Order: sequence, then C-alpha cells, then structure tokens
Amino acid sequence: MTAQAHPADHELVQAAADVARTRCRGDNHTMAAAARARDGRIITAVNAYHFTGGPCAELVLIGTAAAQGAYELDTIVAVGDRDRGVVPPCGRYRQVLLDYFPALKVIVGQGDRVRTVLIADLLPESYVWADHQLDAG
Repeated sequence: MTAQAHPADHELVQAAADVARTRCRGDNHTMAAAARARDGRIITAVNAYHFTGGPCAELVLIGTAAAQGAYELDTIVAVGDRDRGVVPPCGRYRQVLLDYFPALKVIVGQGDRVRTVLIADLLPESYVWADHQLDAG
C-alpha cells in the first residue's frame, strides 16, 4: 500500500533533516532518522558508523525509542546529511523494521514524490521471524 505523504509525514522528514543538518558531523554520523510513536511523540537518532561496522540510524532509533518507553512506532524516515534528502532503509534494516513493527509505515521518495509505504511492501515474499519461532509452551 502506497499513500501520498500527509502533513505529519512532512513533519517527520523535517525533524530528521534538522537532526542531519545539526548533529551529523564527519564520517561517524551521516544519517538521521525520525519516527512517530503511537502516542504522538517524535523520536530522532543518528547512525553510529565505525570501520568495523555500526548501526544505521533506523536501528539506533529503535533503541532510543525503547529507552524512552516508546515500544510502538507508527511511521519512520531516514534522511542523509549534506541535504541528501530521504534515503530508504537498506535490506537489512527493512527486515529489522518488519520484525519489530509489522504495521510500520516508511517514508520514501524525494521532493514532491515523498510517500509512505508499509514496511511489508518493501519486503515482498519476506521472511517473518515471528512466524518461525517455536512455541515456548
């Protein structure tokens, strides 16, 4: 399902862009993410790049949200530094987002073509981790 962006989506893009512009410095922090929690709060984060690997902004945001007691996210967006605009999540983080928030909406596209899509639509025929867990009982 794809939908045109709503004013609230533009607010998330702006929040991520503001963090990218003011907090991303050098090569260690080049991406920012913003998400709206189900309770309406906007949560932001930046990636933590390191030559040995490091989490993308979306993964840092999941941890930041949990640390703030926001366990249900509604919509997420990632924005690159240096005015690169909206950047869709990579395959690895699409899977993580699907596993944590199966009903999550993701903002993708550029400029006046920004739109929201369901995370499941970004991973057709996807592996759903929860579907393959053994019952504990």
